[in-house]
Amino acid sequence: MKTMEVRRVSDAAPIIDGRLDEAVWENATVVDDFHQIEPLEYQAPSNPTRILVFYDDDALYVGARMSQTLAVLGNVLRQGQEFWSDDYLAVIIDTFNDKRNGYRFQVNPNGVRMEAIYENTTATNWDWNGIWRAAATEEDGGWTAEMAIPFKSLSFNPDNDTWGINFTRDVGRTNETSGWVSRNNNTNPSIAGEAVGFTDLRLGRGLDVVPSVVLKGHRTVTPETTDYTAEPSLDVYYKVTPSLNASLTLNTDFSATEVDDRQVEFTRFSLFFPEKRDFFLRDSDIFQFGQIGFIGNFGVGLGYTFSRPDLENGQPFFSRRIGLSQGGRPVDLAQGGKLAGRIGRWNVGALAIRQDEFEAVEATDILVARATANILEESTIGVIVTDGDPRSNRDNTLTGVDFRYSNTQLPGGRVLEADVWYQRSQTEGINLDDDAYGFRVRAPNRTGLLGSLASKTIEKNFYPALGFVNRSGVRNHTANFGYIHRFRNAPIRTAYWGIDAERIDLIEGGLQTQVLTLRALEFDTDEQLRGHAYLHATREVLARPFVVWRRGDEQVVIPAGDYSFDGAEFQFSTSFTRPVWAQVNYSPGDFYGGERKRTSTTFGWRPSRHFVTTLGYQYNDVTLPYGAFTTRLVRFSAEAAFSSRLSLVMLLQYDDISESMGINARLHWVPQAGREGFVVLNHNFEDLDLDNRFRSTGADLALKFYYTFRF
Repeated sequence: MKTMEVRRVSDAAPIIDGRLDEAVWENATVVDDFHQIEPLEYQAPSNPTRILVFYDDDALYVGARMSQTLAVLGNVLRQGQEFWSDDYLAVIIDTFNDKRNGYRFQVNPNGVRMEAIYENTTATNWDWNGIWRAAATEEDGGWTAEMAIPFKSLSFNPDNDTWGINFTRDVGRTNETSGWVSRNNNTNPSIAGEAVGFTDLRLGRGLDVVPSVVLKGHRTVTPETTDYTAEPSLDVYYKVTPSLNASLTLNTDFSATEVDDRQVEFTRFSLFFPEKRDFFLRDSDIFQFGQIGFIGNFGVGLGYTFSRPDLENGQPFFSRRIGLSQGGRPVDLAQGGKLAGRIGRWNVGALAIRQDEFEAVEATDILVARATANILEESTIGVIVTDGDPRSNRDNTLTGVDFRYSNTQLPGGRVLEADVWYQRSQTEGINLDDDAYGFRVRAPNRTGLLGSLASKTIEKNFYPALGFVNRSGVRNHTANFGYIHRFRNAPIRTAYWGIDAERIDLIEGGLQTQVLTLRALEFDTDEQLRGHAYLHATREVLARPFVVWRRGDEQVVIPAGDYSFDGAEFQFSTSFTRPVWAQVNYSPGDFYGGERKRTSTTFGWRPSRHFVTTLGYQYNDVTLPYGAFTTRLVRFSAEAAFSSRLSLVMLLQYDDISESMGINARLHWVPQAGREGFVVLNHNFEDLDLDNRFRSTGADLALKFYYTFRF
């Protein structure tokens, strides 16, 4: 294992401007023994990297000088946007050195920041927001970067002087990744070096006070109403200990949260929309249960073709159940508190929320409690309890237990993971058939053979009022097996061949859904061209008629019956590093006794780093014995980044099923991390009489600013 002694420097802290010209950097620890991670692990990198690391009372400082023969690539200028196709530097920190949890901080040549927390060792949650600083500058022959990561933004054990740490660097034009430590072409908290020497870290009082004020205007057309409000809100975050965080929210407001992407799917089961609200994303890794919903890592062969809602099915806690009505309208949260962190080998979390009454639902007290213990080298065992139903007036509680086994130290860099879990819900008026349980074994290797095998049972009365269920009364079995090959000196860089299989049976007997997917080829190239070809064999058994399409008074109904149909899927995308890029997906095939052709295209244009626009279009042409129909979904966005601190994003979404169009405009000002301002406009239109004349149904305007005071 690689080890570095990180130095404590008492000189004045450097100015974070991306220049590395202060004398304090001369006393930093140097790391420069990088090797290639992608495409060919342990080969010499094409460009050298020199990392400088030290700390003082308040923060960890990381500087980097990255030499480069090719032109530096930094297309993304808007703070808050992901930049996977740019050049970037990333730092991974495992503050507890337990090889299970950690943080990731990365910066591109424009000084745009991204940060994430690791969940269950290998999964990253990029919706997490932490307060830290970074800057970068281009120079002849490469670029330099500086980071300042305050200890107040991290959870850690002050008695432990050793942290897990790692550094990676990506060259966007060649898609080459190099780093300090890797295994199996991968990096995460379980695959890192060690930094020794952290002592007397200072947190101050460990208190963050975040007041905010929101000015809102709301207008409806039918009936015609207009109202304006001014509402203050307050979030308080306090470190009870350096590893245990408490938070309090009063009159919580989510008006600045990004809108959801629209989905058009021909399914009779609920769709899944991810959480985007900051309050629930803080310490969200603590509340993860049984690795339910894990969809794999990004890259060729590393994901699944299984339905995302089916993967998420059985979640005991899904925070979007709180503060949102069944129709997706915001519901006021009067107050809430959270306690989350680590005590010794225990990871603990508790969430209490008071949700205001809405429609016919009375005010609700909501409680979630979660605890896991670290056992063996990399494994955990835990329990979860939830209480309250935010969408009805019934009493509901849930209890669950899970065990996760992980071993990343197998010969040849191989990895083995296994999960087993059990839950029981208790709902007023229901006494039987309210269990859920499952297991999964997974070998998530990034080269050679990989695979997984999983099964879960969701009984018909299992009802997690604070969780997510899209099918009940079923047994869901999944398996995938495949092979990843990495080429040398070939047009194709990485290729994958494999099979995904899913079978969902009713507990009472009989098949509900079966899908077999031959992943005939997935590939990428050094120029970031990507594509895949899939063949699907599907069988669906409908116990009752299914309304597959409805528009106004028209509808197409598929009768009950046993249906088998085949299809294909072809996708190709060009590199996002180009000024113009595209992704095209074409999926022809049979569909419930008829035919379906789906075409999905996305085109992007970036004339400069200050402006980018994308146009997405999805078209379905369905012909069935019971009727024919088409659907269209349009998504258009335009982004103007005036600087890395000020940006404007406009988003238009339209679908011809609801015959509604939504326009969202979001002006975002970030003077520095922890201080942000928003001007958000949402305007909705409808064409219910199908005459292609859209009429306004209402609009919302919100002005919000918050400021973090740290003590």
